[in-house]
Amino acid sequence: MITRENRVLRRPSRRFLLLPVPGGALESYELKGPNAWPRTEGRPVSRVAYAAAHVVADPLGESPSALDWDTTLAYRRHLWSHGLSVAEAMDTAQRGAGLSWDTARELIRRSAAEAKTIGDPYELLACGAGTDHAPEAATTDAIAAAYEEQVAAVEETGARVILMASRQLAAVARDASDYQEVYGRLLGQASRPVILHWLGETFDPALAGYWGSDDLQTATSSFLELVRAHASAIDGVKVSLLDASHEARLRDALPEGVRLYTGDDLNYPSLIKDGSDALLGVFDAIAPAAAAAFAALDQGDAPAFEAILARTLPLARKIFEPPTRDYKTGIVFLAWLAGHQDAFVMVAGAQSARTVLHLTEVFRLADQAGLLPDPDLAVRRMRAFLTTAGVL
Repeated sequence: MITRENRVLRRPSRRFLLLPVPGGALESYELKGPNAWPRTEGRPVSRVAYAAAHVVADPLGESPSALDWDTTLAYRRHLWSHGLSVAEAMDTAQRGAGLSWDTARELIRRSAAEAKTIGDPYELLACGAGTDHAPEAATTDAIAAAYEEQVAAVEETGARVILMASRQLAAVARDASDYQEVYGRLLGQASRPVILHWLGETFDPALAGYWGSDDLQTATSSFLELVRAHASAIDGVKVSLLDASHEARLRDALPEGVRLYTGDDLNYPSLIKDGSDALLGVFDAIAPAAAAAFAALDQGDAPAFEAILARTLPLARKIFEPPTRDYKTGIVFLAWLAGHQDAFVMVAGAQSARTVLHLTEVFRLADQAGLLPDPDLAVRRMRAFLTTAGVL
């Protein structure tokens, strides 16, 4: 163990660096290097798999919300190249945390245009439609109208619609009937089946009591009533409650033909193996491993599927540790370390949301999972990060 006071100057190895540990000391670490993940052709057939994608901020932008469009779109191509579909303009893209609707709408438009160069945008891209552009909406009618505006913007691109949970509706709704009214109106108008998103308060405290109750079972009953009444208009439901046993029960209770897209970034290997499809922020960071795992599942090799994803679980659980809403920082940090973007900068300055020790452990676990494709680059960037932070 090396303390900051007695560190020994030495000629650094290309894969060696000093990492901080709790207590103020430094320890030597040598990267293990990337895993040789097999490349796959086409999308998985055994499950539907979406990666909720992050956005790349422009470090030289004139506003804190400016995006580097070329790099942002290149990252979508990276995810598609691994056979994953993309969930766009969701919370992983800092929706409701710095990404405005105006920018999200342009992001959706550009991503859909990019998807059309590859295939059908309805299959390759699902986009969040919500009410965040209308914070003043104070009635269920106004909230439904706000949803309709965003749904129309998504539908005109040819992408699939994800009906995101609404902070405005959570604040205004008196009981479950208000949720039934708003969502029933939207589902009755849907031109093609949509995805419903149940985002738990762990990710967004403003969504506490969604579906009309703080009691999970009562809320679930109301949610299932809505789904059963409009099953033909619903492709699936995306559940981000981080409660694996609840998700399994909900999956079994859904009408035939309605998918359960797991949003559980802490328990995804077993949930997907047991029948859930996937719409996960962690897939942004582990796309090569996820693709290899789905290839194994497509071949009927469930043990290999679980073994591959189990290797990524320690990393996922670190990225999504409380406060869970700050997981985006780890996602973007890994994209920078892996060489997918040139700067560790986020919309609204969110790169500061996690500590140096947290991000150091993310680096270590990503290496141990075999997810840093260029170890030399990763070491240079990690060393630069720690130097800027005053650690080295």
